[in-house]
Amino acid sequence: MLRYLPFLLVLALWIYTFVDCLNTPENEVRGLPKLAWVFVILLFGEVLVGPVAWLIAGRPRRRAVTAQREGRWVAPDDNPDFLRSLNRDKD
Repeated sequence: MLRYLPFLLVLALWIYTFVDCLNTPENEVRGLPKLAWVFVILLFGEVLVGPVAWLIAGRPRRRAVTAQREGRWVAPDDNPDFLRSLNRDKD
């Protein structure tokens, strides 16, 4: 079973990068057009060149934490508006 582990890890990375590339919006892809990245991942997936290239050069950069939190639901103990309303109710 252990001899299959490297193959399974390569396959898992290959599938992950392929799905990630397909789910990434066209305007966020870096370096090459999205269709070209799909071909690079599929053609060079067995030798890990395609998936690693996608992770390093093609995948969109992560946004700052503050930008991701805008417009999202925030837990009540982290929400300053909710905490202020508690102080107002107490008075």
